[in-house]
Amino acid sequence: MTDAIRPQPGILDIALYEGGKAHVAGMTNVVKLSSNENPFGPSDRAKEAFQRSVHSLHRYPSTDHASLREAIAEVHGLDAGRVICGVGSDEIITFLCQAYAGPKDEVVFTEHGFLMYRISALAVGATPVEVPERERTTDVDAILAACNRRTKLVFIANPNNPTGTMISLADIERLADGLPRQAILVLDGAYAEYVEGYDGGLAILEARTNVVMTRTFSKIYGLGGLRIGWGYGPRAIIDVLNRIRGPFNLSSTQLEAAEAAVRDQDFVNRCRAENARMRHWLSEALAELGVPSDTSMANFVLARFSSEDEAVACDAFLQQQGLIVRRVAGYKLPHCLRITVGDEASCRRVAHAVAQFKGVK
Repeated sequence: MTDAIRPQPGILDIALYEGGKAHVAGMTNVVKLSSNENPFGPSDRAKEAFQRSVHSLHRYPSTDHASLREAIAEVHGLDAGRVICGVGSDEIITFLCQAYAGPKDEVVFTEHGFLMYRISALAVGATPVEVPERERTTDVDAILAACNRRTKLVFIANPNNPTGTMISLADIERLADGLPRQAILVLDGAYAEYVEGYDGGLAILEARTNVVMTRTFSKIYGLGGLRIGWGYGPRAIIDVLNRIRGPFNLSSTQLEAAEAAVRDQDFVNRCRAENARMRHWLSEALAELGVPSDTSMANFVLARFSSEDEAVACDAFLQQQGLIVRRVAGYKLPHCLRITVGDEASCRRVAHAVAQFKGVK
């Protein structure tokens, strides 16, 4: 690259996103608990739709995603005309930054928030503004104090990744009402399905013109490998996002598998119940070993160790046992390990391995 050929400002400040580790050198048959994947995979109905899609791979997909949008709307009680689909919820986050932020604008998120908020802000030349959390939980007052006339987007994940904590609907409402007039509140609901009775803040969104929701098929639906997400918001904002969305951003396979998945809510309910059962068991088992965690509402627990050295040593020990978890120093939590709630056998293996590491018999 010559000195005359330069990328847009902010792009070289982006640290490359690193996904959860999937392999351990020299080991086979490892248990991956680093990416918050559904241990049960996708539903049978989604797999059948995926298989059927091979017969139409020579055809271009729909550009308006109408069938999937209608299925999402039917299941969640939404207006299909205000649903937008993307390559994971990451792409919806990217669209929002592309459409509403740029140089001299600010994008606000919390200190332990999803790394893509910072990356997407920098990619459009906007300034990322990181706000402190209170005990690893979103602090509404801190967010409001950080907002000003340059604030264009405020991202919060509820439940949050990697902490698993969440704030109340009353707090979300207070946040939405306290933002500057030109700012959009984005409610990242990647883990919303894991919370019984939680709709991601739909009533708050429906009553306002400055709130957008993002969701994903990568977590409880078990379709992380297909990369499908969606967003919902005021018609004017969704119209803007659709103007920059590529017409063929989702394949027929993605669309058909996702539609089958969202219509199989019995599978979602079973996964939610099993996750809650094993999440409680795992957090209690770790706490008895002197490894506390905040109450998680997602499909992982954030295990807190006494120091970064202990967390790194425990991670290395777990890898020796064929167990891959996620170090989260990049989220400013160097003394923690994020552990996906796997199936019962995986959770018991993790607890047993941590006990061995701690020297507990």
